[in-house]
Amino acid sequence: QVQLVESGGGLVQPGGSLRLSCSTSGIIFSNYAMGWYRQAPGKQRELVASISSGGTTYLANSVKGRFTISRDNAKNMVYLQMNSLKPEDTAVYYCHAIGAGNSWGQGTQVTVSS
Repeated sequence: QVQLVESGGGLVQPGGSLRLSCSTSGIIFSNYAMGWYRQAPGKQRELVASISSGGTTYLANSVKGRFTISRDNAKNMVYLQMNSLKPEDTAVYYCHAIGAGNSWGQGTQVTVSS
């Protein structure tokens, strides 16, 4: 059973930064690509960023130049550094082990507002 626990969300002003963390267990972490997704009220969940087992990254156009995804295989952790946050980044953020079933964590709320 894959378990994912997200943390690091909060309330931040536009232009601010947050670093999200995701702790993973129940899988051989280094074998899987990891993704950060977000879901805003009334919208579908969308992929924000992903990182392959080899470290290749993907960023959605809406966050390119502002967000960075990274992973620490020794700690079974994946991170999302979010800079220059905008109100439209407000959402619940989830991490997901791509290809390891349909397990999701509880998510972490990010609210960007003045």
